[in-house]
Amino acid sequence: MKFFVIDASVAVKWYIPEPFSEQAVYYLELLREGKAKLLAPELIIAELGNVLWKKELSGELARDEIQLIGETMANSFPAELTEARLLLPAALELALDLKLTVYDSLYLALAIVKRATLVTADKKLAKLAGAVLPGDIVTIG
Repeated sequence: MKFFVIDASVAVKWYIPEPFSEQAVYYLELLREGKAKLLAPELIIAELGNVLWKKELSGELARDEIQLIGETMANSFPAELTEARLLLPAALELALDLKLTVYDSLYLALAIVKRATLVTADKKLAKLAGAVLPGDIVTIG
């Protein structure tokens, strides 16, 4: 079984149609087929909530859509979540070394600890992660 750390830039595409959503859904299909395990730091839930908030502010989604998506995320998020506090020491070191946010470093730290492939739509994160995860990064988009 293959392990994938999914970041918020990918997970949002499971709930909201965006460019390259079909590439993000591929990882859900692998999970359903029992070929993969999806992982994320617990921070992802707050990040996704913030994305929903921004989409309501911009008028892209209505409040009732936001609430439905939020409830779905809260009740059946498909990735196994890891507490941020367990990853923080490694994430801080990565953030300082790579000049990367601690938020993004939590995903990277989890990928390192679990020996997983990082899946992201964030090109900056993918580029910086390449210094410590060569060959174990998938960039969507």
